[in-house]
Amino acid sequence: MKKVFSAIILSTMTIAIVSPSAAEQVRNEPIQIIKPYISEAPAKVELGKQLFFDPRLSMSGIISCNTCHNLSYGGTDNLKTSIGHRWQAGPVNSPTVYNSSLQIAQFWDGRAVDLQEQAAGPIAANVEMAMPHSLAVDVIQSIPGYRAQIKAIYGTDEVTLDHITDAIAEFEKTLVTPNSPFDQWLKGDDNALTAQQLEGYELFKSVGCVSCHYGEALGGKSFMKMGLVQPYESDSPAQGRFDVTGNEMDRFMFKVPTLRNVVLTYPYFHDGAAETLEEATQIMGQLQLGRNFTEHELASLVAFMESLTGERPQFMLPLLPESGPDTPRPDPFK
Repeated sequence: MKKVFSAIILSTMTIAIVSPSAAEQVRNEPIQIIKPYISEAPAKVELGKQLFFDPRLSMSGIISCNTCHNLSYGGTDNLKTSIGHRWQAGPVNSPTVYNSSLQIAQFWDGRAVDLQEQAAGPIAANVEMAMPHSLAVDVIQSIPGYRAQIKAIYGTDEVTLDHITDAIAEFEKTLVTPNSPFDQWLKGDDNALTAQQLEGYELFKSVGCVSCHYGEALGGKSFMKMGLVQPYESDSPAQGRFDVTGNEMDRFMFKVPTLRNVVLTYPYFHDGAAETLEEATQIMGQLQLGRNFTEHELASLVAFMESLTGERPQFMLPLLPESGPDTPRPDPFK
């Protein structure tokens, strides 16, 4: 009986050791699968979710992070450029917040090194939420429900900007979109993609698209000049990395955008100039590769990109804590 029991234990241990590696065996491709993000700080995620949806972080009291990065859409607002405080039009297209944690830096010009630094930017930006950081901290400090959560998570009664941005960043890390048809194919499901989508993927690799759009997010891992073969003409004042570094070599160097869920994130480019995915793909072929795609090639490439739509996380909308007696009331015209 003892030998039988030992054999069972050994067999179970063998399965436990072999199964994970077997599950991780995917096709050897320049694109990797997206894996779900499991946070070790669920209370922080919940706080970040509330702050992400809370318009009290804006001077007007009506703009939240979700306004420009609408999670019911593709993590963006589907506008050419976003509309901020006092109906001001922003200078660039709002990039998707989905899978943003998989990227090398944040914003089109990469001026924020991580999600926490990025979260601070729009709050204070005059053209976005227009809330001075000191006032944003005071607003959150004035809300008893937020003070209690921050006390429980961070161990202090004093709210800081770092608390706010750290929580938002932790929530945004959960906004990954795994299990797209392409991910299923990468994991070995030969029926996950159509023949046209497979043809599009092979073309995507052979013509050189994958040299920029690689990794889990099919982009976001590098900066590339907009207009390698032909110059790109735009009315946008944005000049990419040049706006950060002042280095002439960085002029029109933009972060390569992710292609995950790209059918949901129209219009395209930093200036939102391309209305459709077909238009954006053809322009990229011309500007970056010196190639005019045929109608058949274009259809195949777009079909492949349609297979990159993953499963967006589903959750209950957060119930925001009620304002305190000292919390400023909304004043949209201030």
